[in-house]
This record gives sequence, structure tokens and C-alpha cells, in this order.
Amino acid sequence: MQHWLIKSEPDVFSIDDLAQVTSEPWSGVRNYQDRNFMWKEMKPGDLALFYHSNAKPPGAVGIARVVGAPYADPTQFDPKSEYHEPKSTPENPRWWLRDFEFVGKFPEMLTLEALKSDSVLCEMMVCQRGSRLSINPVDPLHFKRACKLAGWKP
Repeated sequence: MQHWLIKSEPDVFSIDDLAQVTSEPWSGVRNYQDRNFMWKEMKPGDLALFYHSNAKPPGAVGIARVVGAPYADPTQFDPKSEYHEPKSTPENPRWWLRDFEFVGKFPEMLTLEALKSDSVLCEMMVCQRGSRLSINPVDPLHFKRACKLAGWKP
């Protein structure tokens, strides 16, 4: 099993929103490295830290699980979508996604400041200056420590 960190702006889609649906497609990702993580590296059952970005403060707020196989992001084919990709066709899609399901919400947010100030977690990709990816691989040691510091027990 691999571990991930997935970012979402809470005013767009929050951990509470995920908790209210069976599963949610992680659509609208338009970075090739993020796409490749979802398309080629994630596997069903992988766990992800759910991270509220562009929030005050930003931080990890819960756990999500990868569900099912990758599939073409339907927003790329919709001319009315802000994520429309005119060069994509159903026969040759450019953008792929995965579905995620809710696993749990942390008793309290593990803020970016707390991640950066921890001697182990400060090595995480999300803590590195200039890291703008919305999906990051997470070392199993970091995942376990983050869950512990956030007060979450599986």
C-alpha cells in the first residue's frame, strides 16, 4: 500500500463534503505529474492525507481512500467546464482521475506550521518551498506520524 497527500480547497470540496458522499472523483487536476500519480501509481486501497489548501490555516484534516481503477476525467470533454481540454477526445484522453472515499476526520487539524516544525514531518513534500503539486506521495513513516500527531487512530 502506498500513501498520498491530496489537496482540496475547503470552500470547493472539504473533508466534510467527502464524508457525505459515497465516493468522489478527484476531477479537474491539470498537472501532468499529479495526473500520472493518479493514473499510473495509485492503487485501490491506498490511503491519503486529506489536506485543506488555500485555507487559514492550511493543514491535514483527515484520511481518504483510493477507490477503483483510474478513468478519463469527464470534465476535459465538457466545453462548459473550466477544465475543458479541446485536444482531448474520448479515444485519446489527456487527463485521468481516481475516486476517493471518506475514511476518517482528524479530531483536530494538523496544520502546515505543525508539519514544518516537526523534525520528521518537515521532510514531507508539502513542507518544501515551492511545492505546488496537489497530490504528493507520502512516506509510510510520515503518514503514520501525521495520523498520530493529529490524534487519529484507524
